[in-house]
Amino acid sequence: MTGLIIENLSHAYGGKTAVDSVDLAVIEGEIQCLVGPSGCGKSTTLRVAAGLEPLQQGRVIIDDVVVASVKRSLTPEQRRIGLVFQDYALFPHLTVSENVAFGLADHPKEQQREEAARALAQVRLTVQADMYPHMLSGGQQQRVALARALAPRPFAILLDEPFSNLDFNLRRQVWEDTLSVLREAGTPTLLVTHDPHEAMKIADRVAVMEDGRILQVGTPSEIYSQPQTASIARFFGETTTMDSDVLNGVVETPFLNIPADVGSDGSRVEVVIRPEAFHLNIGYAGHAVCEHSACAVDATVVDARHLGPYSLVRFTVGDDKTVLVSRAPGLLSPLPGQHIRVHLDPSGAFVFPKEI
Repeated sequence: MTGLIIENLSHAYGGKTAVDSVDLAVIEGEIQCLVGPSGCGKSTTLRVAAGLEPLQQGRVIIDDVVVASVKRSLTPEQRRIGLVFQDYALFPHLTVSENVAFGLADHPKEQQREEAARALAQVRLTVQADMYPHMLSGGQQQRVALARALAPRPFAILLDEPFSNLDFNLRRQVWEDTLSVLREAGTPTLLVTHDPHEAMKIADRVAVMEDGRILQVGTPSEIYSQPQTASIARFFGETTTMDSDVLNGVVETPFLNIPADVGSDGSRVEVVIRPEAFHLNIGYAGHAVCEHSACAVDATVVDARHLGPYSLVRFTVGDDKTVLVSRAPGLLSPLPGQHIRVHLDPSGAFVFPKEI
């Protein structure tokens, strides 16, 4: 299989483990995001794969060639990879075209110019070829860095937080531009980010990292709808939590009983619930039944905040003081103290062992 493969990678600094037994595979034509909080080991993983850090344990394979093992390690330039970093690392005294051609020094001059022109055309910066980096916007500078990574026709592309220096509105546009270029190139791509929304937006598959270990790998839909830990569920979107116990293989909630495949009877668990799993019925006086045959329950609004296309409604149920959060579509904004009816879609509720 062509692509980038990382096997059993571990790395430590001063005796402290930064990366612990990591396995990753990025196949041809795939964009994979390695995502996790700051300090979890994702940048170290990328740097070892790129040859910027010495490999201590494991193997790195690129295009079916072992480029790093405990016995042998190729230099970064020998690995045929393209690198894009957070600061872009453009040379201010070189033109855009010269920056892109910098990694082609071992090619004849004419081929350098041709490959640089090809890469700039890929990122739609042909007109800017003779400009200098300071004459470009932040988004254009990022695309120059991407063109430089693509120019040598690499076997894999590694990007380390490439959008973090851009403001929010520009970042969204650059996401789209970068995604289009990478899709067209078809080069296996590993992008490191601490932003779960960025990972969901860009990736074909997402690898979630925490404390140096990979916790889950899957499509964005799988990561969001089938999180394997409570921390992953919380990392990829707003949630609220209810504590409960496992009894006869189910967990009781005020809304409905949820099947539990964690813990034994009597064990303490937490139910992590996405806000869109709650469905609100405001001003309904009768007995409501949801599509899952679970009765809606009475609730009291704590407050509601309108956020454009939806409102976040916080509420409590019965005498329980736990504040739950629902995402209500449109302009629905009930008043504090208002009584509503709520039912729960169990597909948005996840049961995990209670963390002590």
